[in-house]
Amino acid sequence: MLHLRAIVPPDRTEAVCAVLDGCAGATNVTVLPGVARSPRGDLVTGDIARESANEIIEALQELGIERDGSMAFEHIDLSLSTAAEAAEERAPGYGDDAVVWQDLDRRTANDSALTWSFVAFLVLATQLAGIAALIDSPILVVGAMVLGPEFGAIAAICFGVLHGNLRRIGTALRTLAVGFAVAIIVTYVCALAARWIGVIELDRLPDQRPMTAFIYSPDRWSFIVALLAGAGGVLSLTAGKSSALVGVFISVTTVPAAGNLAVAMALRHRAEIDGSLLQLGANLAGMIIAGTLTLLVQRVVWAVVLRRKGASPPMPNSPGGRSRAGQGLGS
Repeated sequence: MLHLRAIVPPDRTEAVCAVLDGCAGATNVTVLPGVARSPRGDLVTGDIARESANEIIEALQELGIERDGSMAFEHIDLSLSTAAEAAEERAPGYGDDAVVWQDLDRRTANDSALTWSFVAFLVLATQLAGIAALIDSPILVVGAMVLGPEFGAIAAICFGVLHGNLRRIGTALRTLAVGFAVAIIVTYVCALAARWIGVIELDRLPDQRPMTAFIYSPDRWSFIVALLAGAGGVLSLTAGKSSALVGVFISVTTVPAAGNLAVAMALRHRAEIDGSLLQLGANLAGMIIAGTLTLLVQRVVWAVVLRRKGASPPMPNSPGGRSRAGQGLGS
């Protein structure tokens, strides 16, 4: 369940209540007239089944609540209410399968931003991956994949492709390009310095690295793994029962290749430079393709669920290049 808290202009309070009353997945509606100060208005709260969230969001946006008041949705960790259970039963489909598109929109927008923390985490992860390449350590590869933050930007590209949001795609591509460029350059410089002072005693990376050779040896399995990773990562962002770490672990298919690339450049190991570049490109392409298709399948499948339940799926609406909550899966 989600908890709705809306500040509503007094002249639209009854309309908002009518929307909530008419939604099968809404219950526990409360109205506190005139209590809101900034912006001024009535406070309307209610509990909403996750699968009905998009329906409510779209209806309130059409009433101008987003513009003239405000609305916020919070996840309810524990709800002991017969009325809430009945609302979840009435709502079409299952909450864990529903995608709250407005929530995904905001999350991917935040995750695609080029921030200092994004670059810092990516630099640290790439350096760990570079060390893993030098000592053939799968444990350090795991450490690198845990630190890598790049899947959020990949998911933003998938979201942008699905909704035709070129601005979102461009922002995410810039974040990935700048982030990986900085991470590779920093790791390259550190590798050169380590070689000059004798920390790295190798003239080139070892030819035999049984534990980490997959990082620079792309093949058909690399692309298949990238497809599975992309689908799993998107599901981790959209499914109600997913673990947040699932999306983080997906970075195993990208950061290690970047770290190996930086070290191979420092040691002038041309074969591994080419292999790492191919691996990185194949992984990014595979995850974007699979992630986009996963979102498309979710939208189509949920539209079928709504039709079988007799509900109408929300119509897409993305003024100014921004997606709205009515786009796609959840209702």
